[in-house]
Amino acid sequence: MSTVLEVKNVTLRFGGLVSLDNVSMSVTRGAISAVIGPNGAGKTSLFNCLTGAYRPQEGQVLFTASDDRQSQLVGKTPHKITALGVARTFQNIRLFPALTALENVQIGVESRQRSGALAAMLRLPSNRRDDRDSVAESVRLLDFVGLRHRVHEISASLPYGDQRRLEIARALGTKPSLLLLDEPAAGTNPAEKRELEGLIRRVADTGVSVLLIEHDMRLVMSVASAVTVLNFGKVIASGPPEAVQRDPAVVEAYLGAAQDEGTGT
Repeated sequence: MSTVLEVKNVTLRFGGLVSLDNVSMSVTRGAISAVIGPNGAGKTSLFNCLTGAYRPQEGQVLFTASDDRQSQLVGKTPHKITALGVARTFQNIRLFPALTALENVQIGVESRQRSGALAAMLRLPSNRRDDRDSVAESVRLLDFVGLRHRVHEISASLPYGDQRRLEIARALGTKPSLLLLDEPAAGTNPAEKRELEGLIRRVADTGVSVLLIEHDMRLVMSVASAVTVLNFGKVIASGPPEAVQRDPAVVEAYLGAAQDEGTGT
């Protein structure tokens, strides 16, 4: 199968601190992949490099769009990376709290529409058509993530698990080929985790490749076909989840993290 994302020898430094050390990995098109590792392993730093928030000092990030055009993501702004077909959610939810669920998703959808500010001011037919299409697509996406009944509710009033799914709907509104999920199950209860598992599978079934960071190993092992493990900014294992789970380096990294947390060090 083809590759949608290839990370080659990415190194990210903050002064004398090395956050990512020669990291390489790839994501297969249409697959669900995961990045795991103890706290502070560099997982979110990696996502920030993939989406333009950080610029690594070394390495390449190659993205192949659905039309097979390949782009180098290093050096591009987050806006341009989104336009190429890469979307993300965040570890800390970043919705517009005063807007409705529908309006939040419309922000994602309208980022892909072509009518400009002049058409909006003059209320040209193209703008009115875009408005109708935006509403229809946003409602479809809300239905897709299981929030059709929340269309007109203020996002800040939604249950936490619904806010997580709303952020995914907004990301899908940008029509990505690759969706990055940063700890989508954080703060959710067991029932919400089961719903999230089904949603991630449905996203992949539509042809969107998924790369997630997640601490819930049950969720990772149930949905991911490939797992990359980071520890102190380095890749210590990669491969099918069953093999990674048994890797001695992975066991040591997680046991060491548990012991450190238990002793307060």
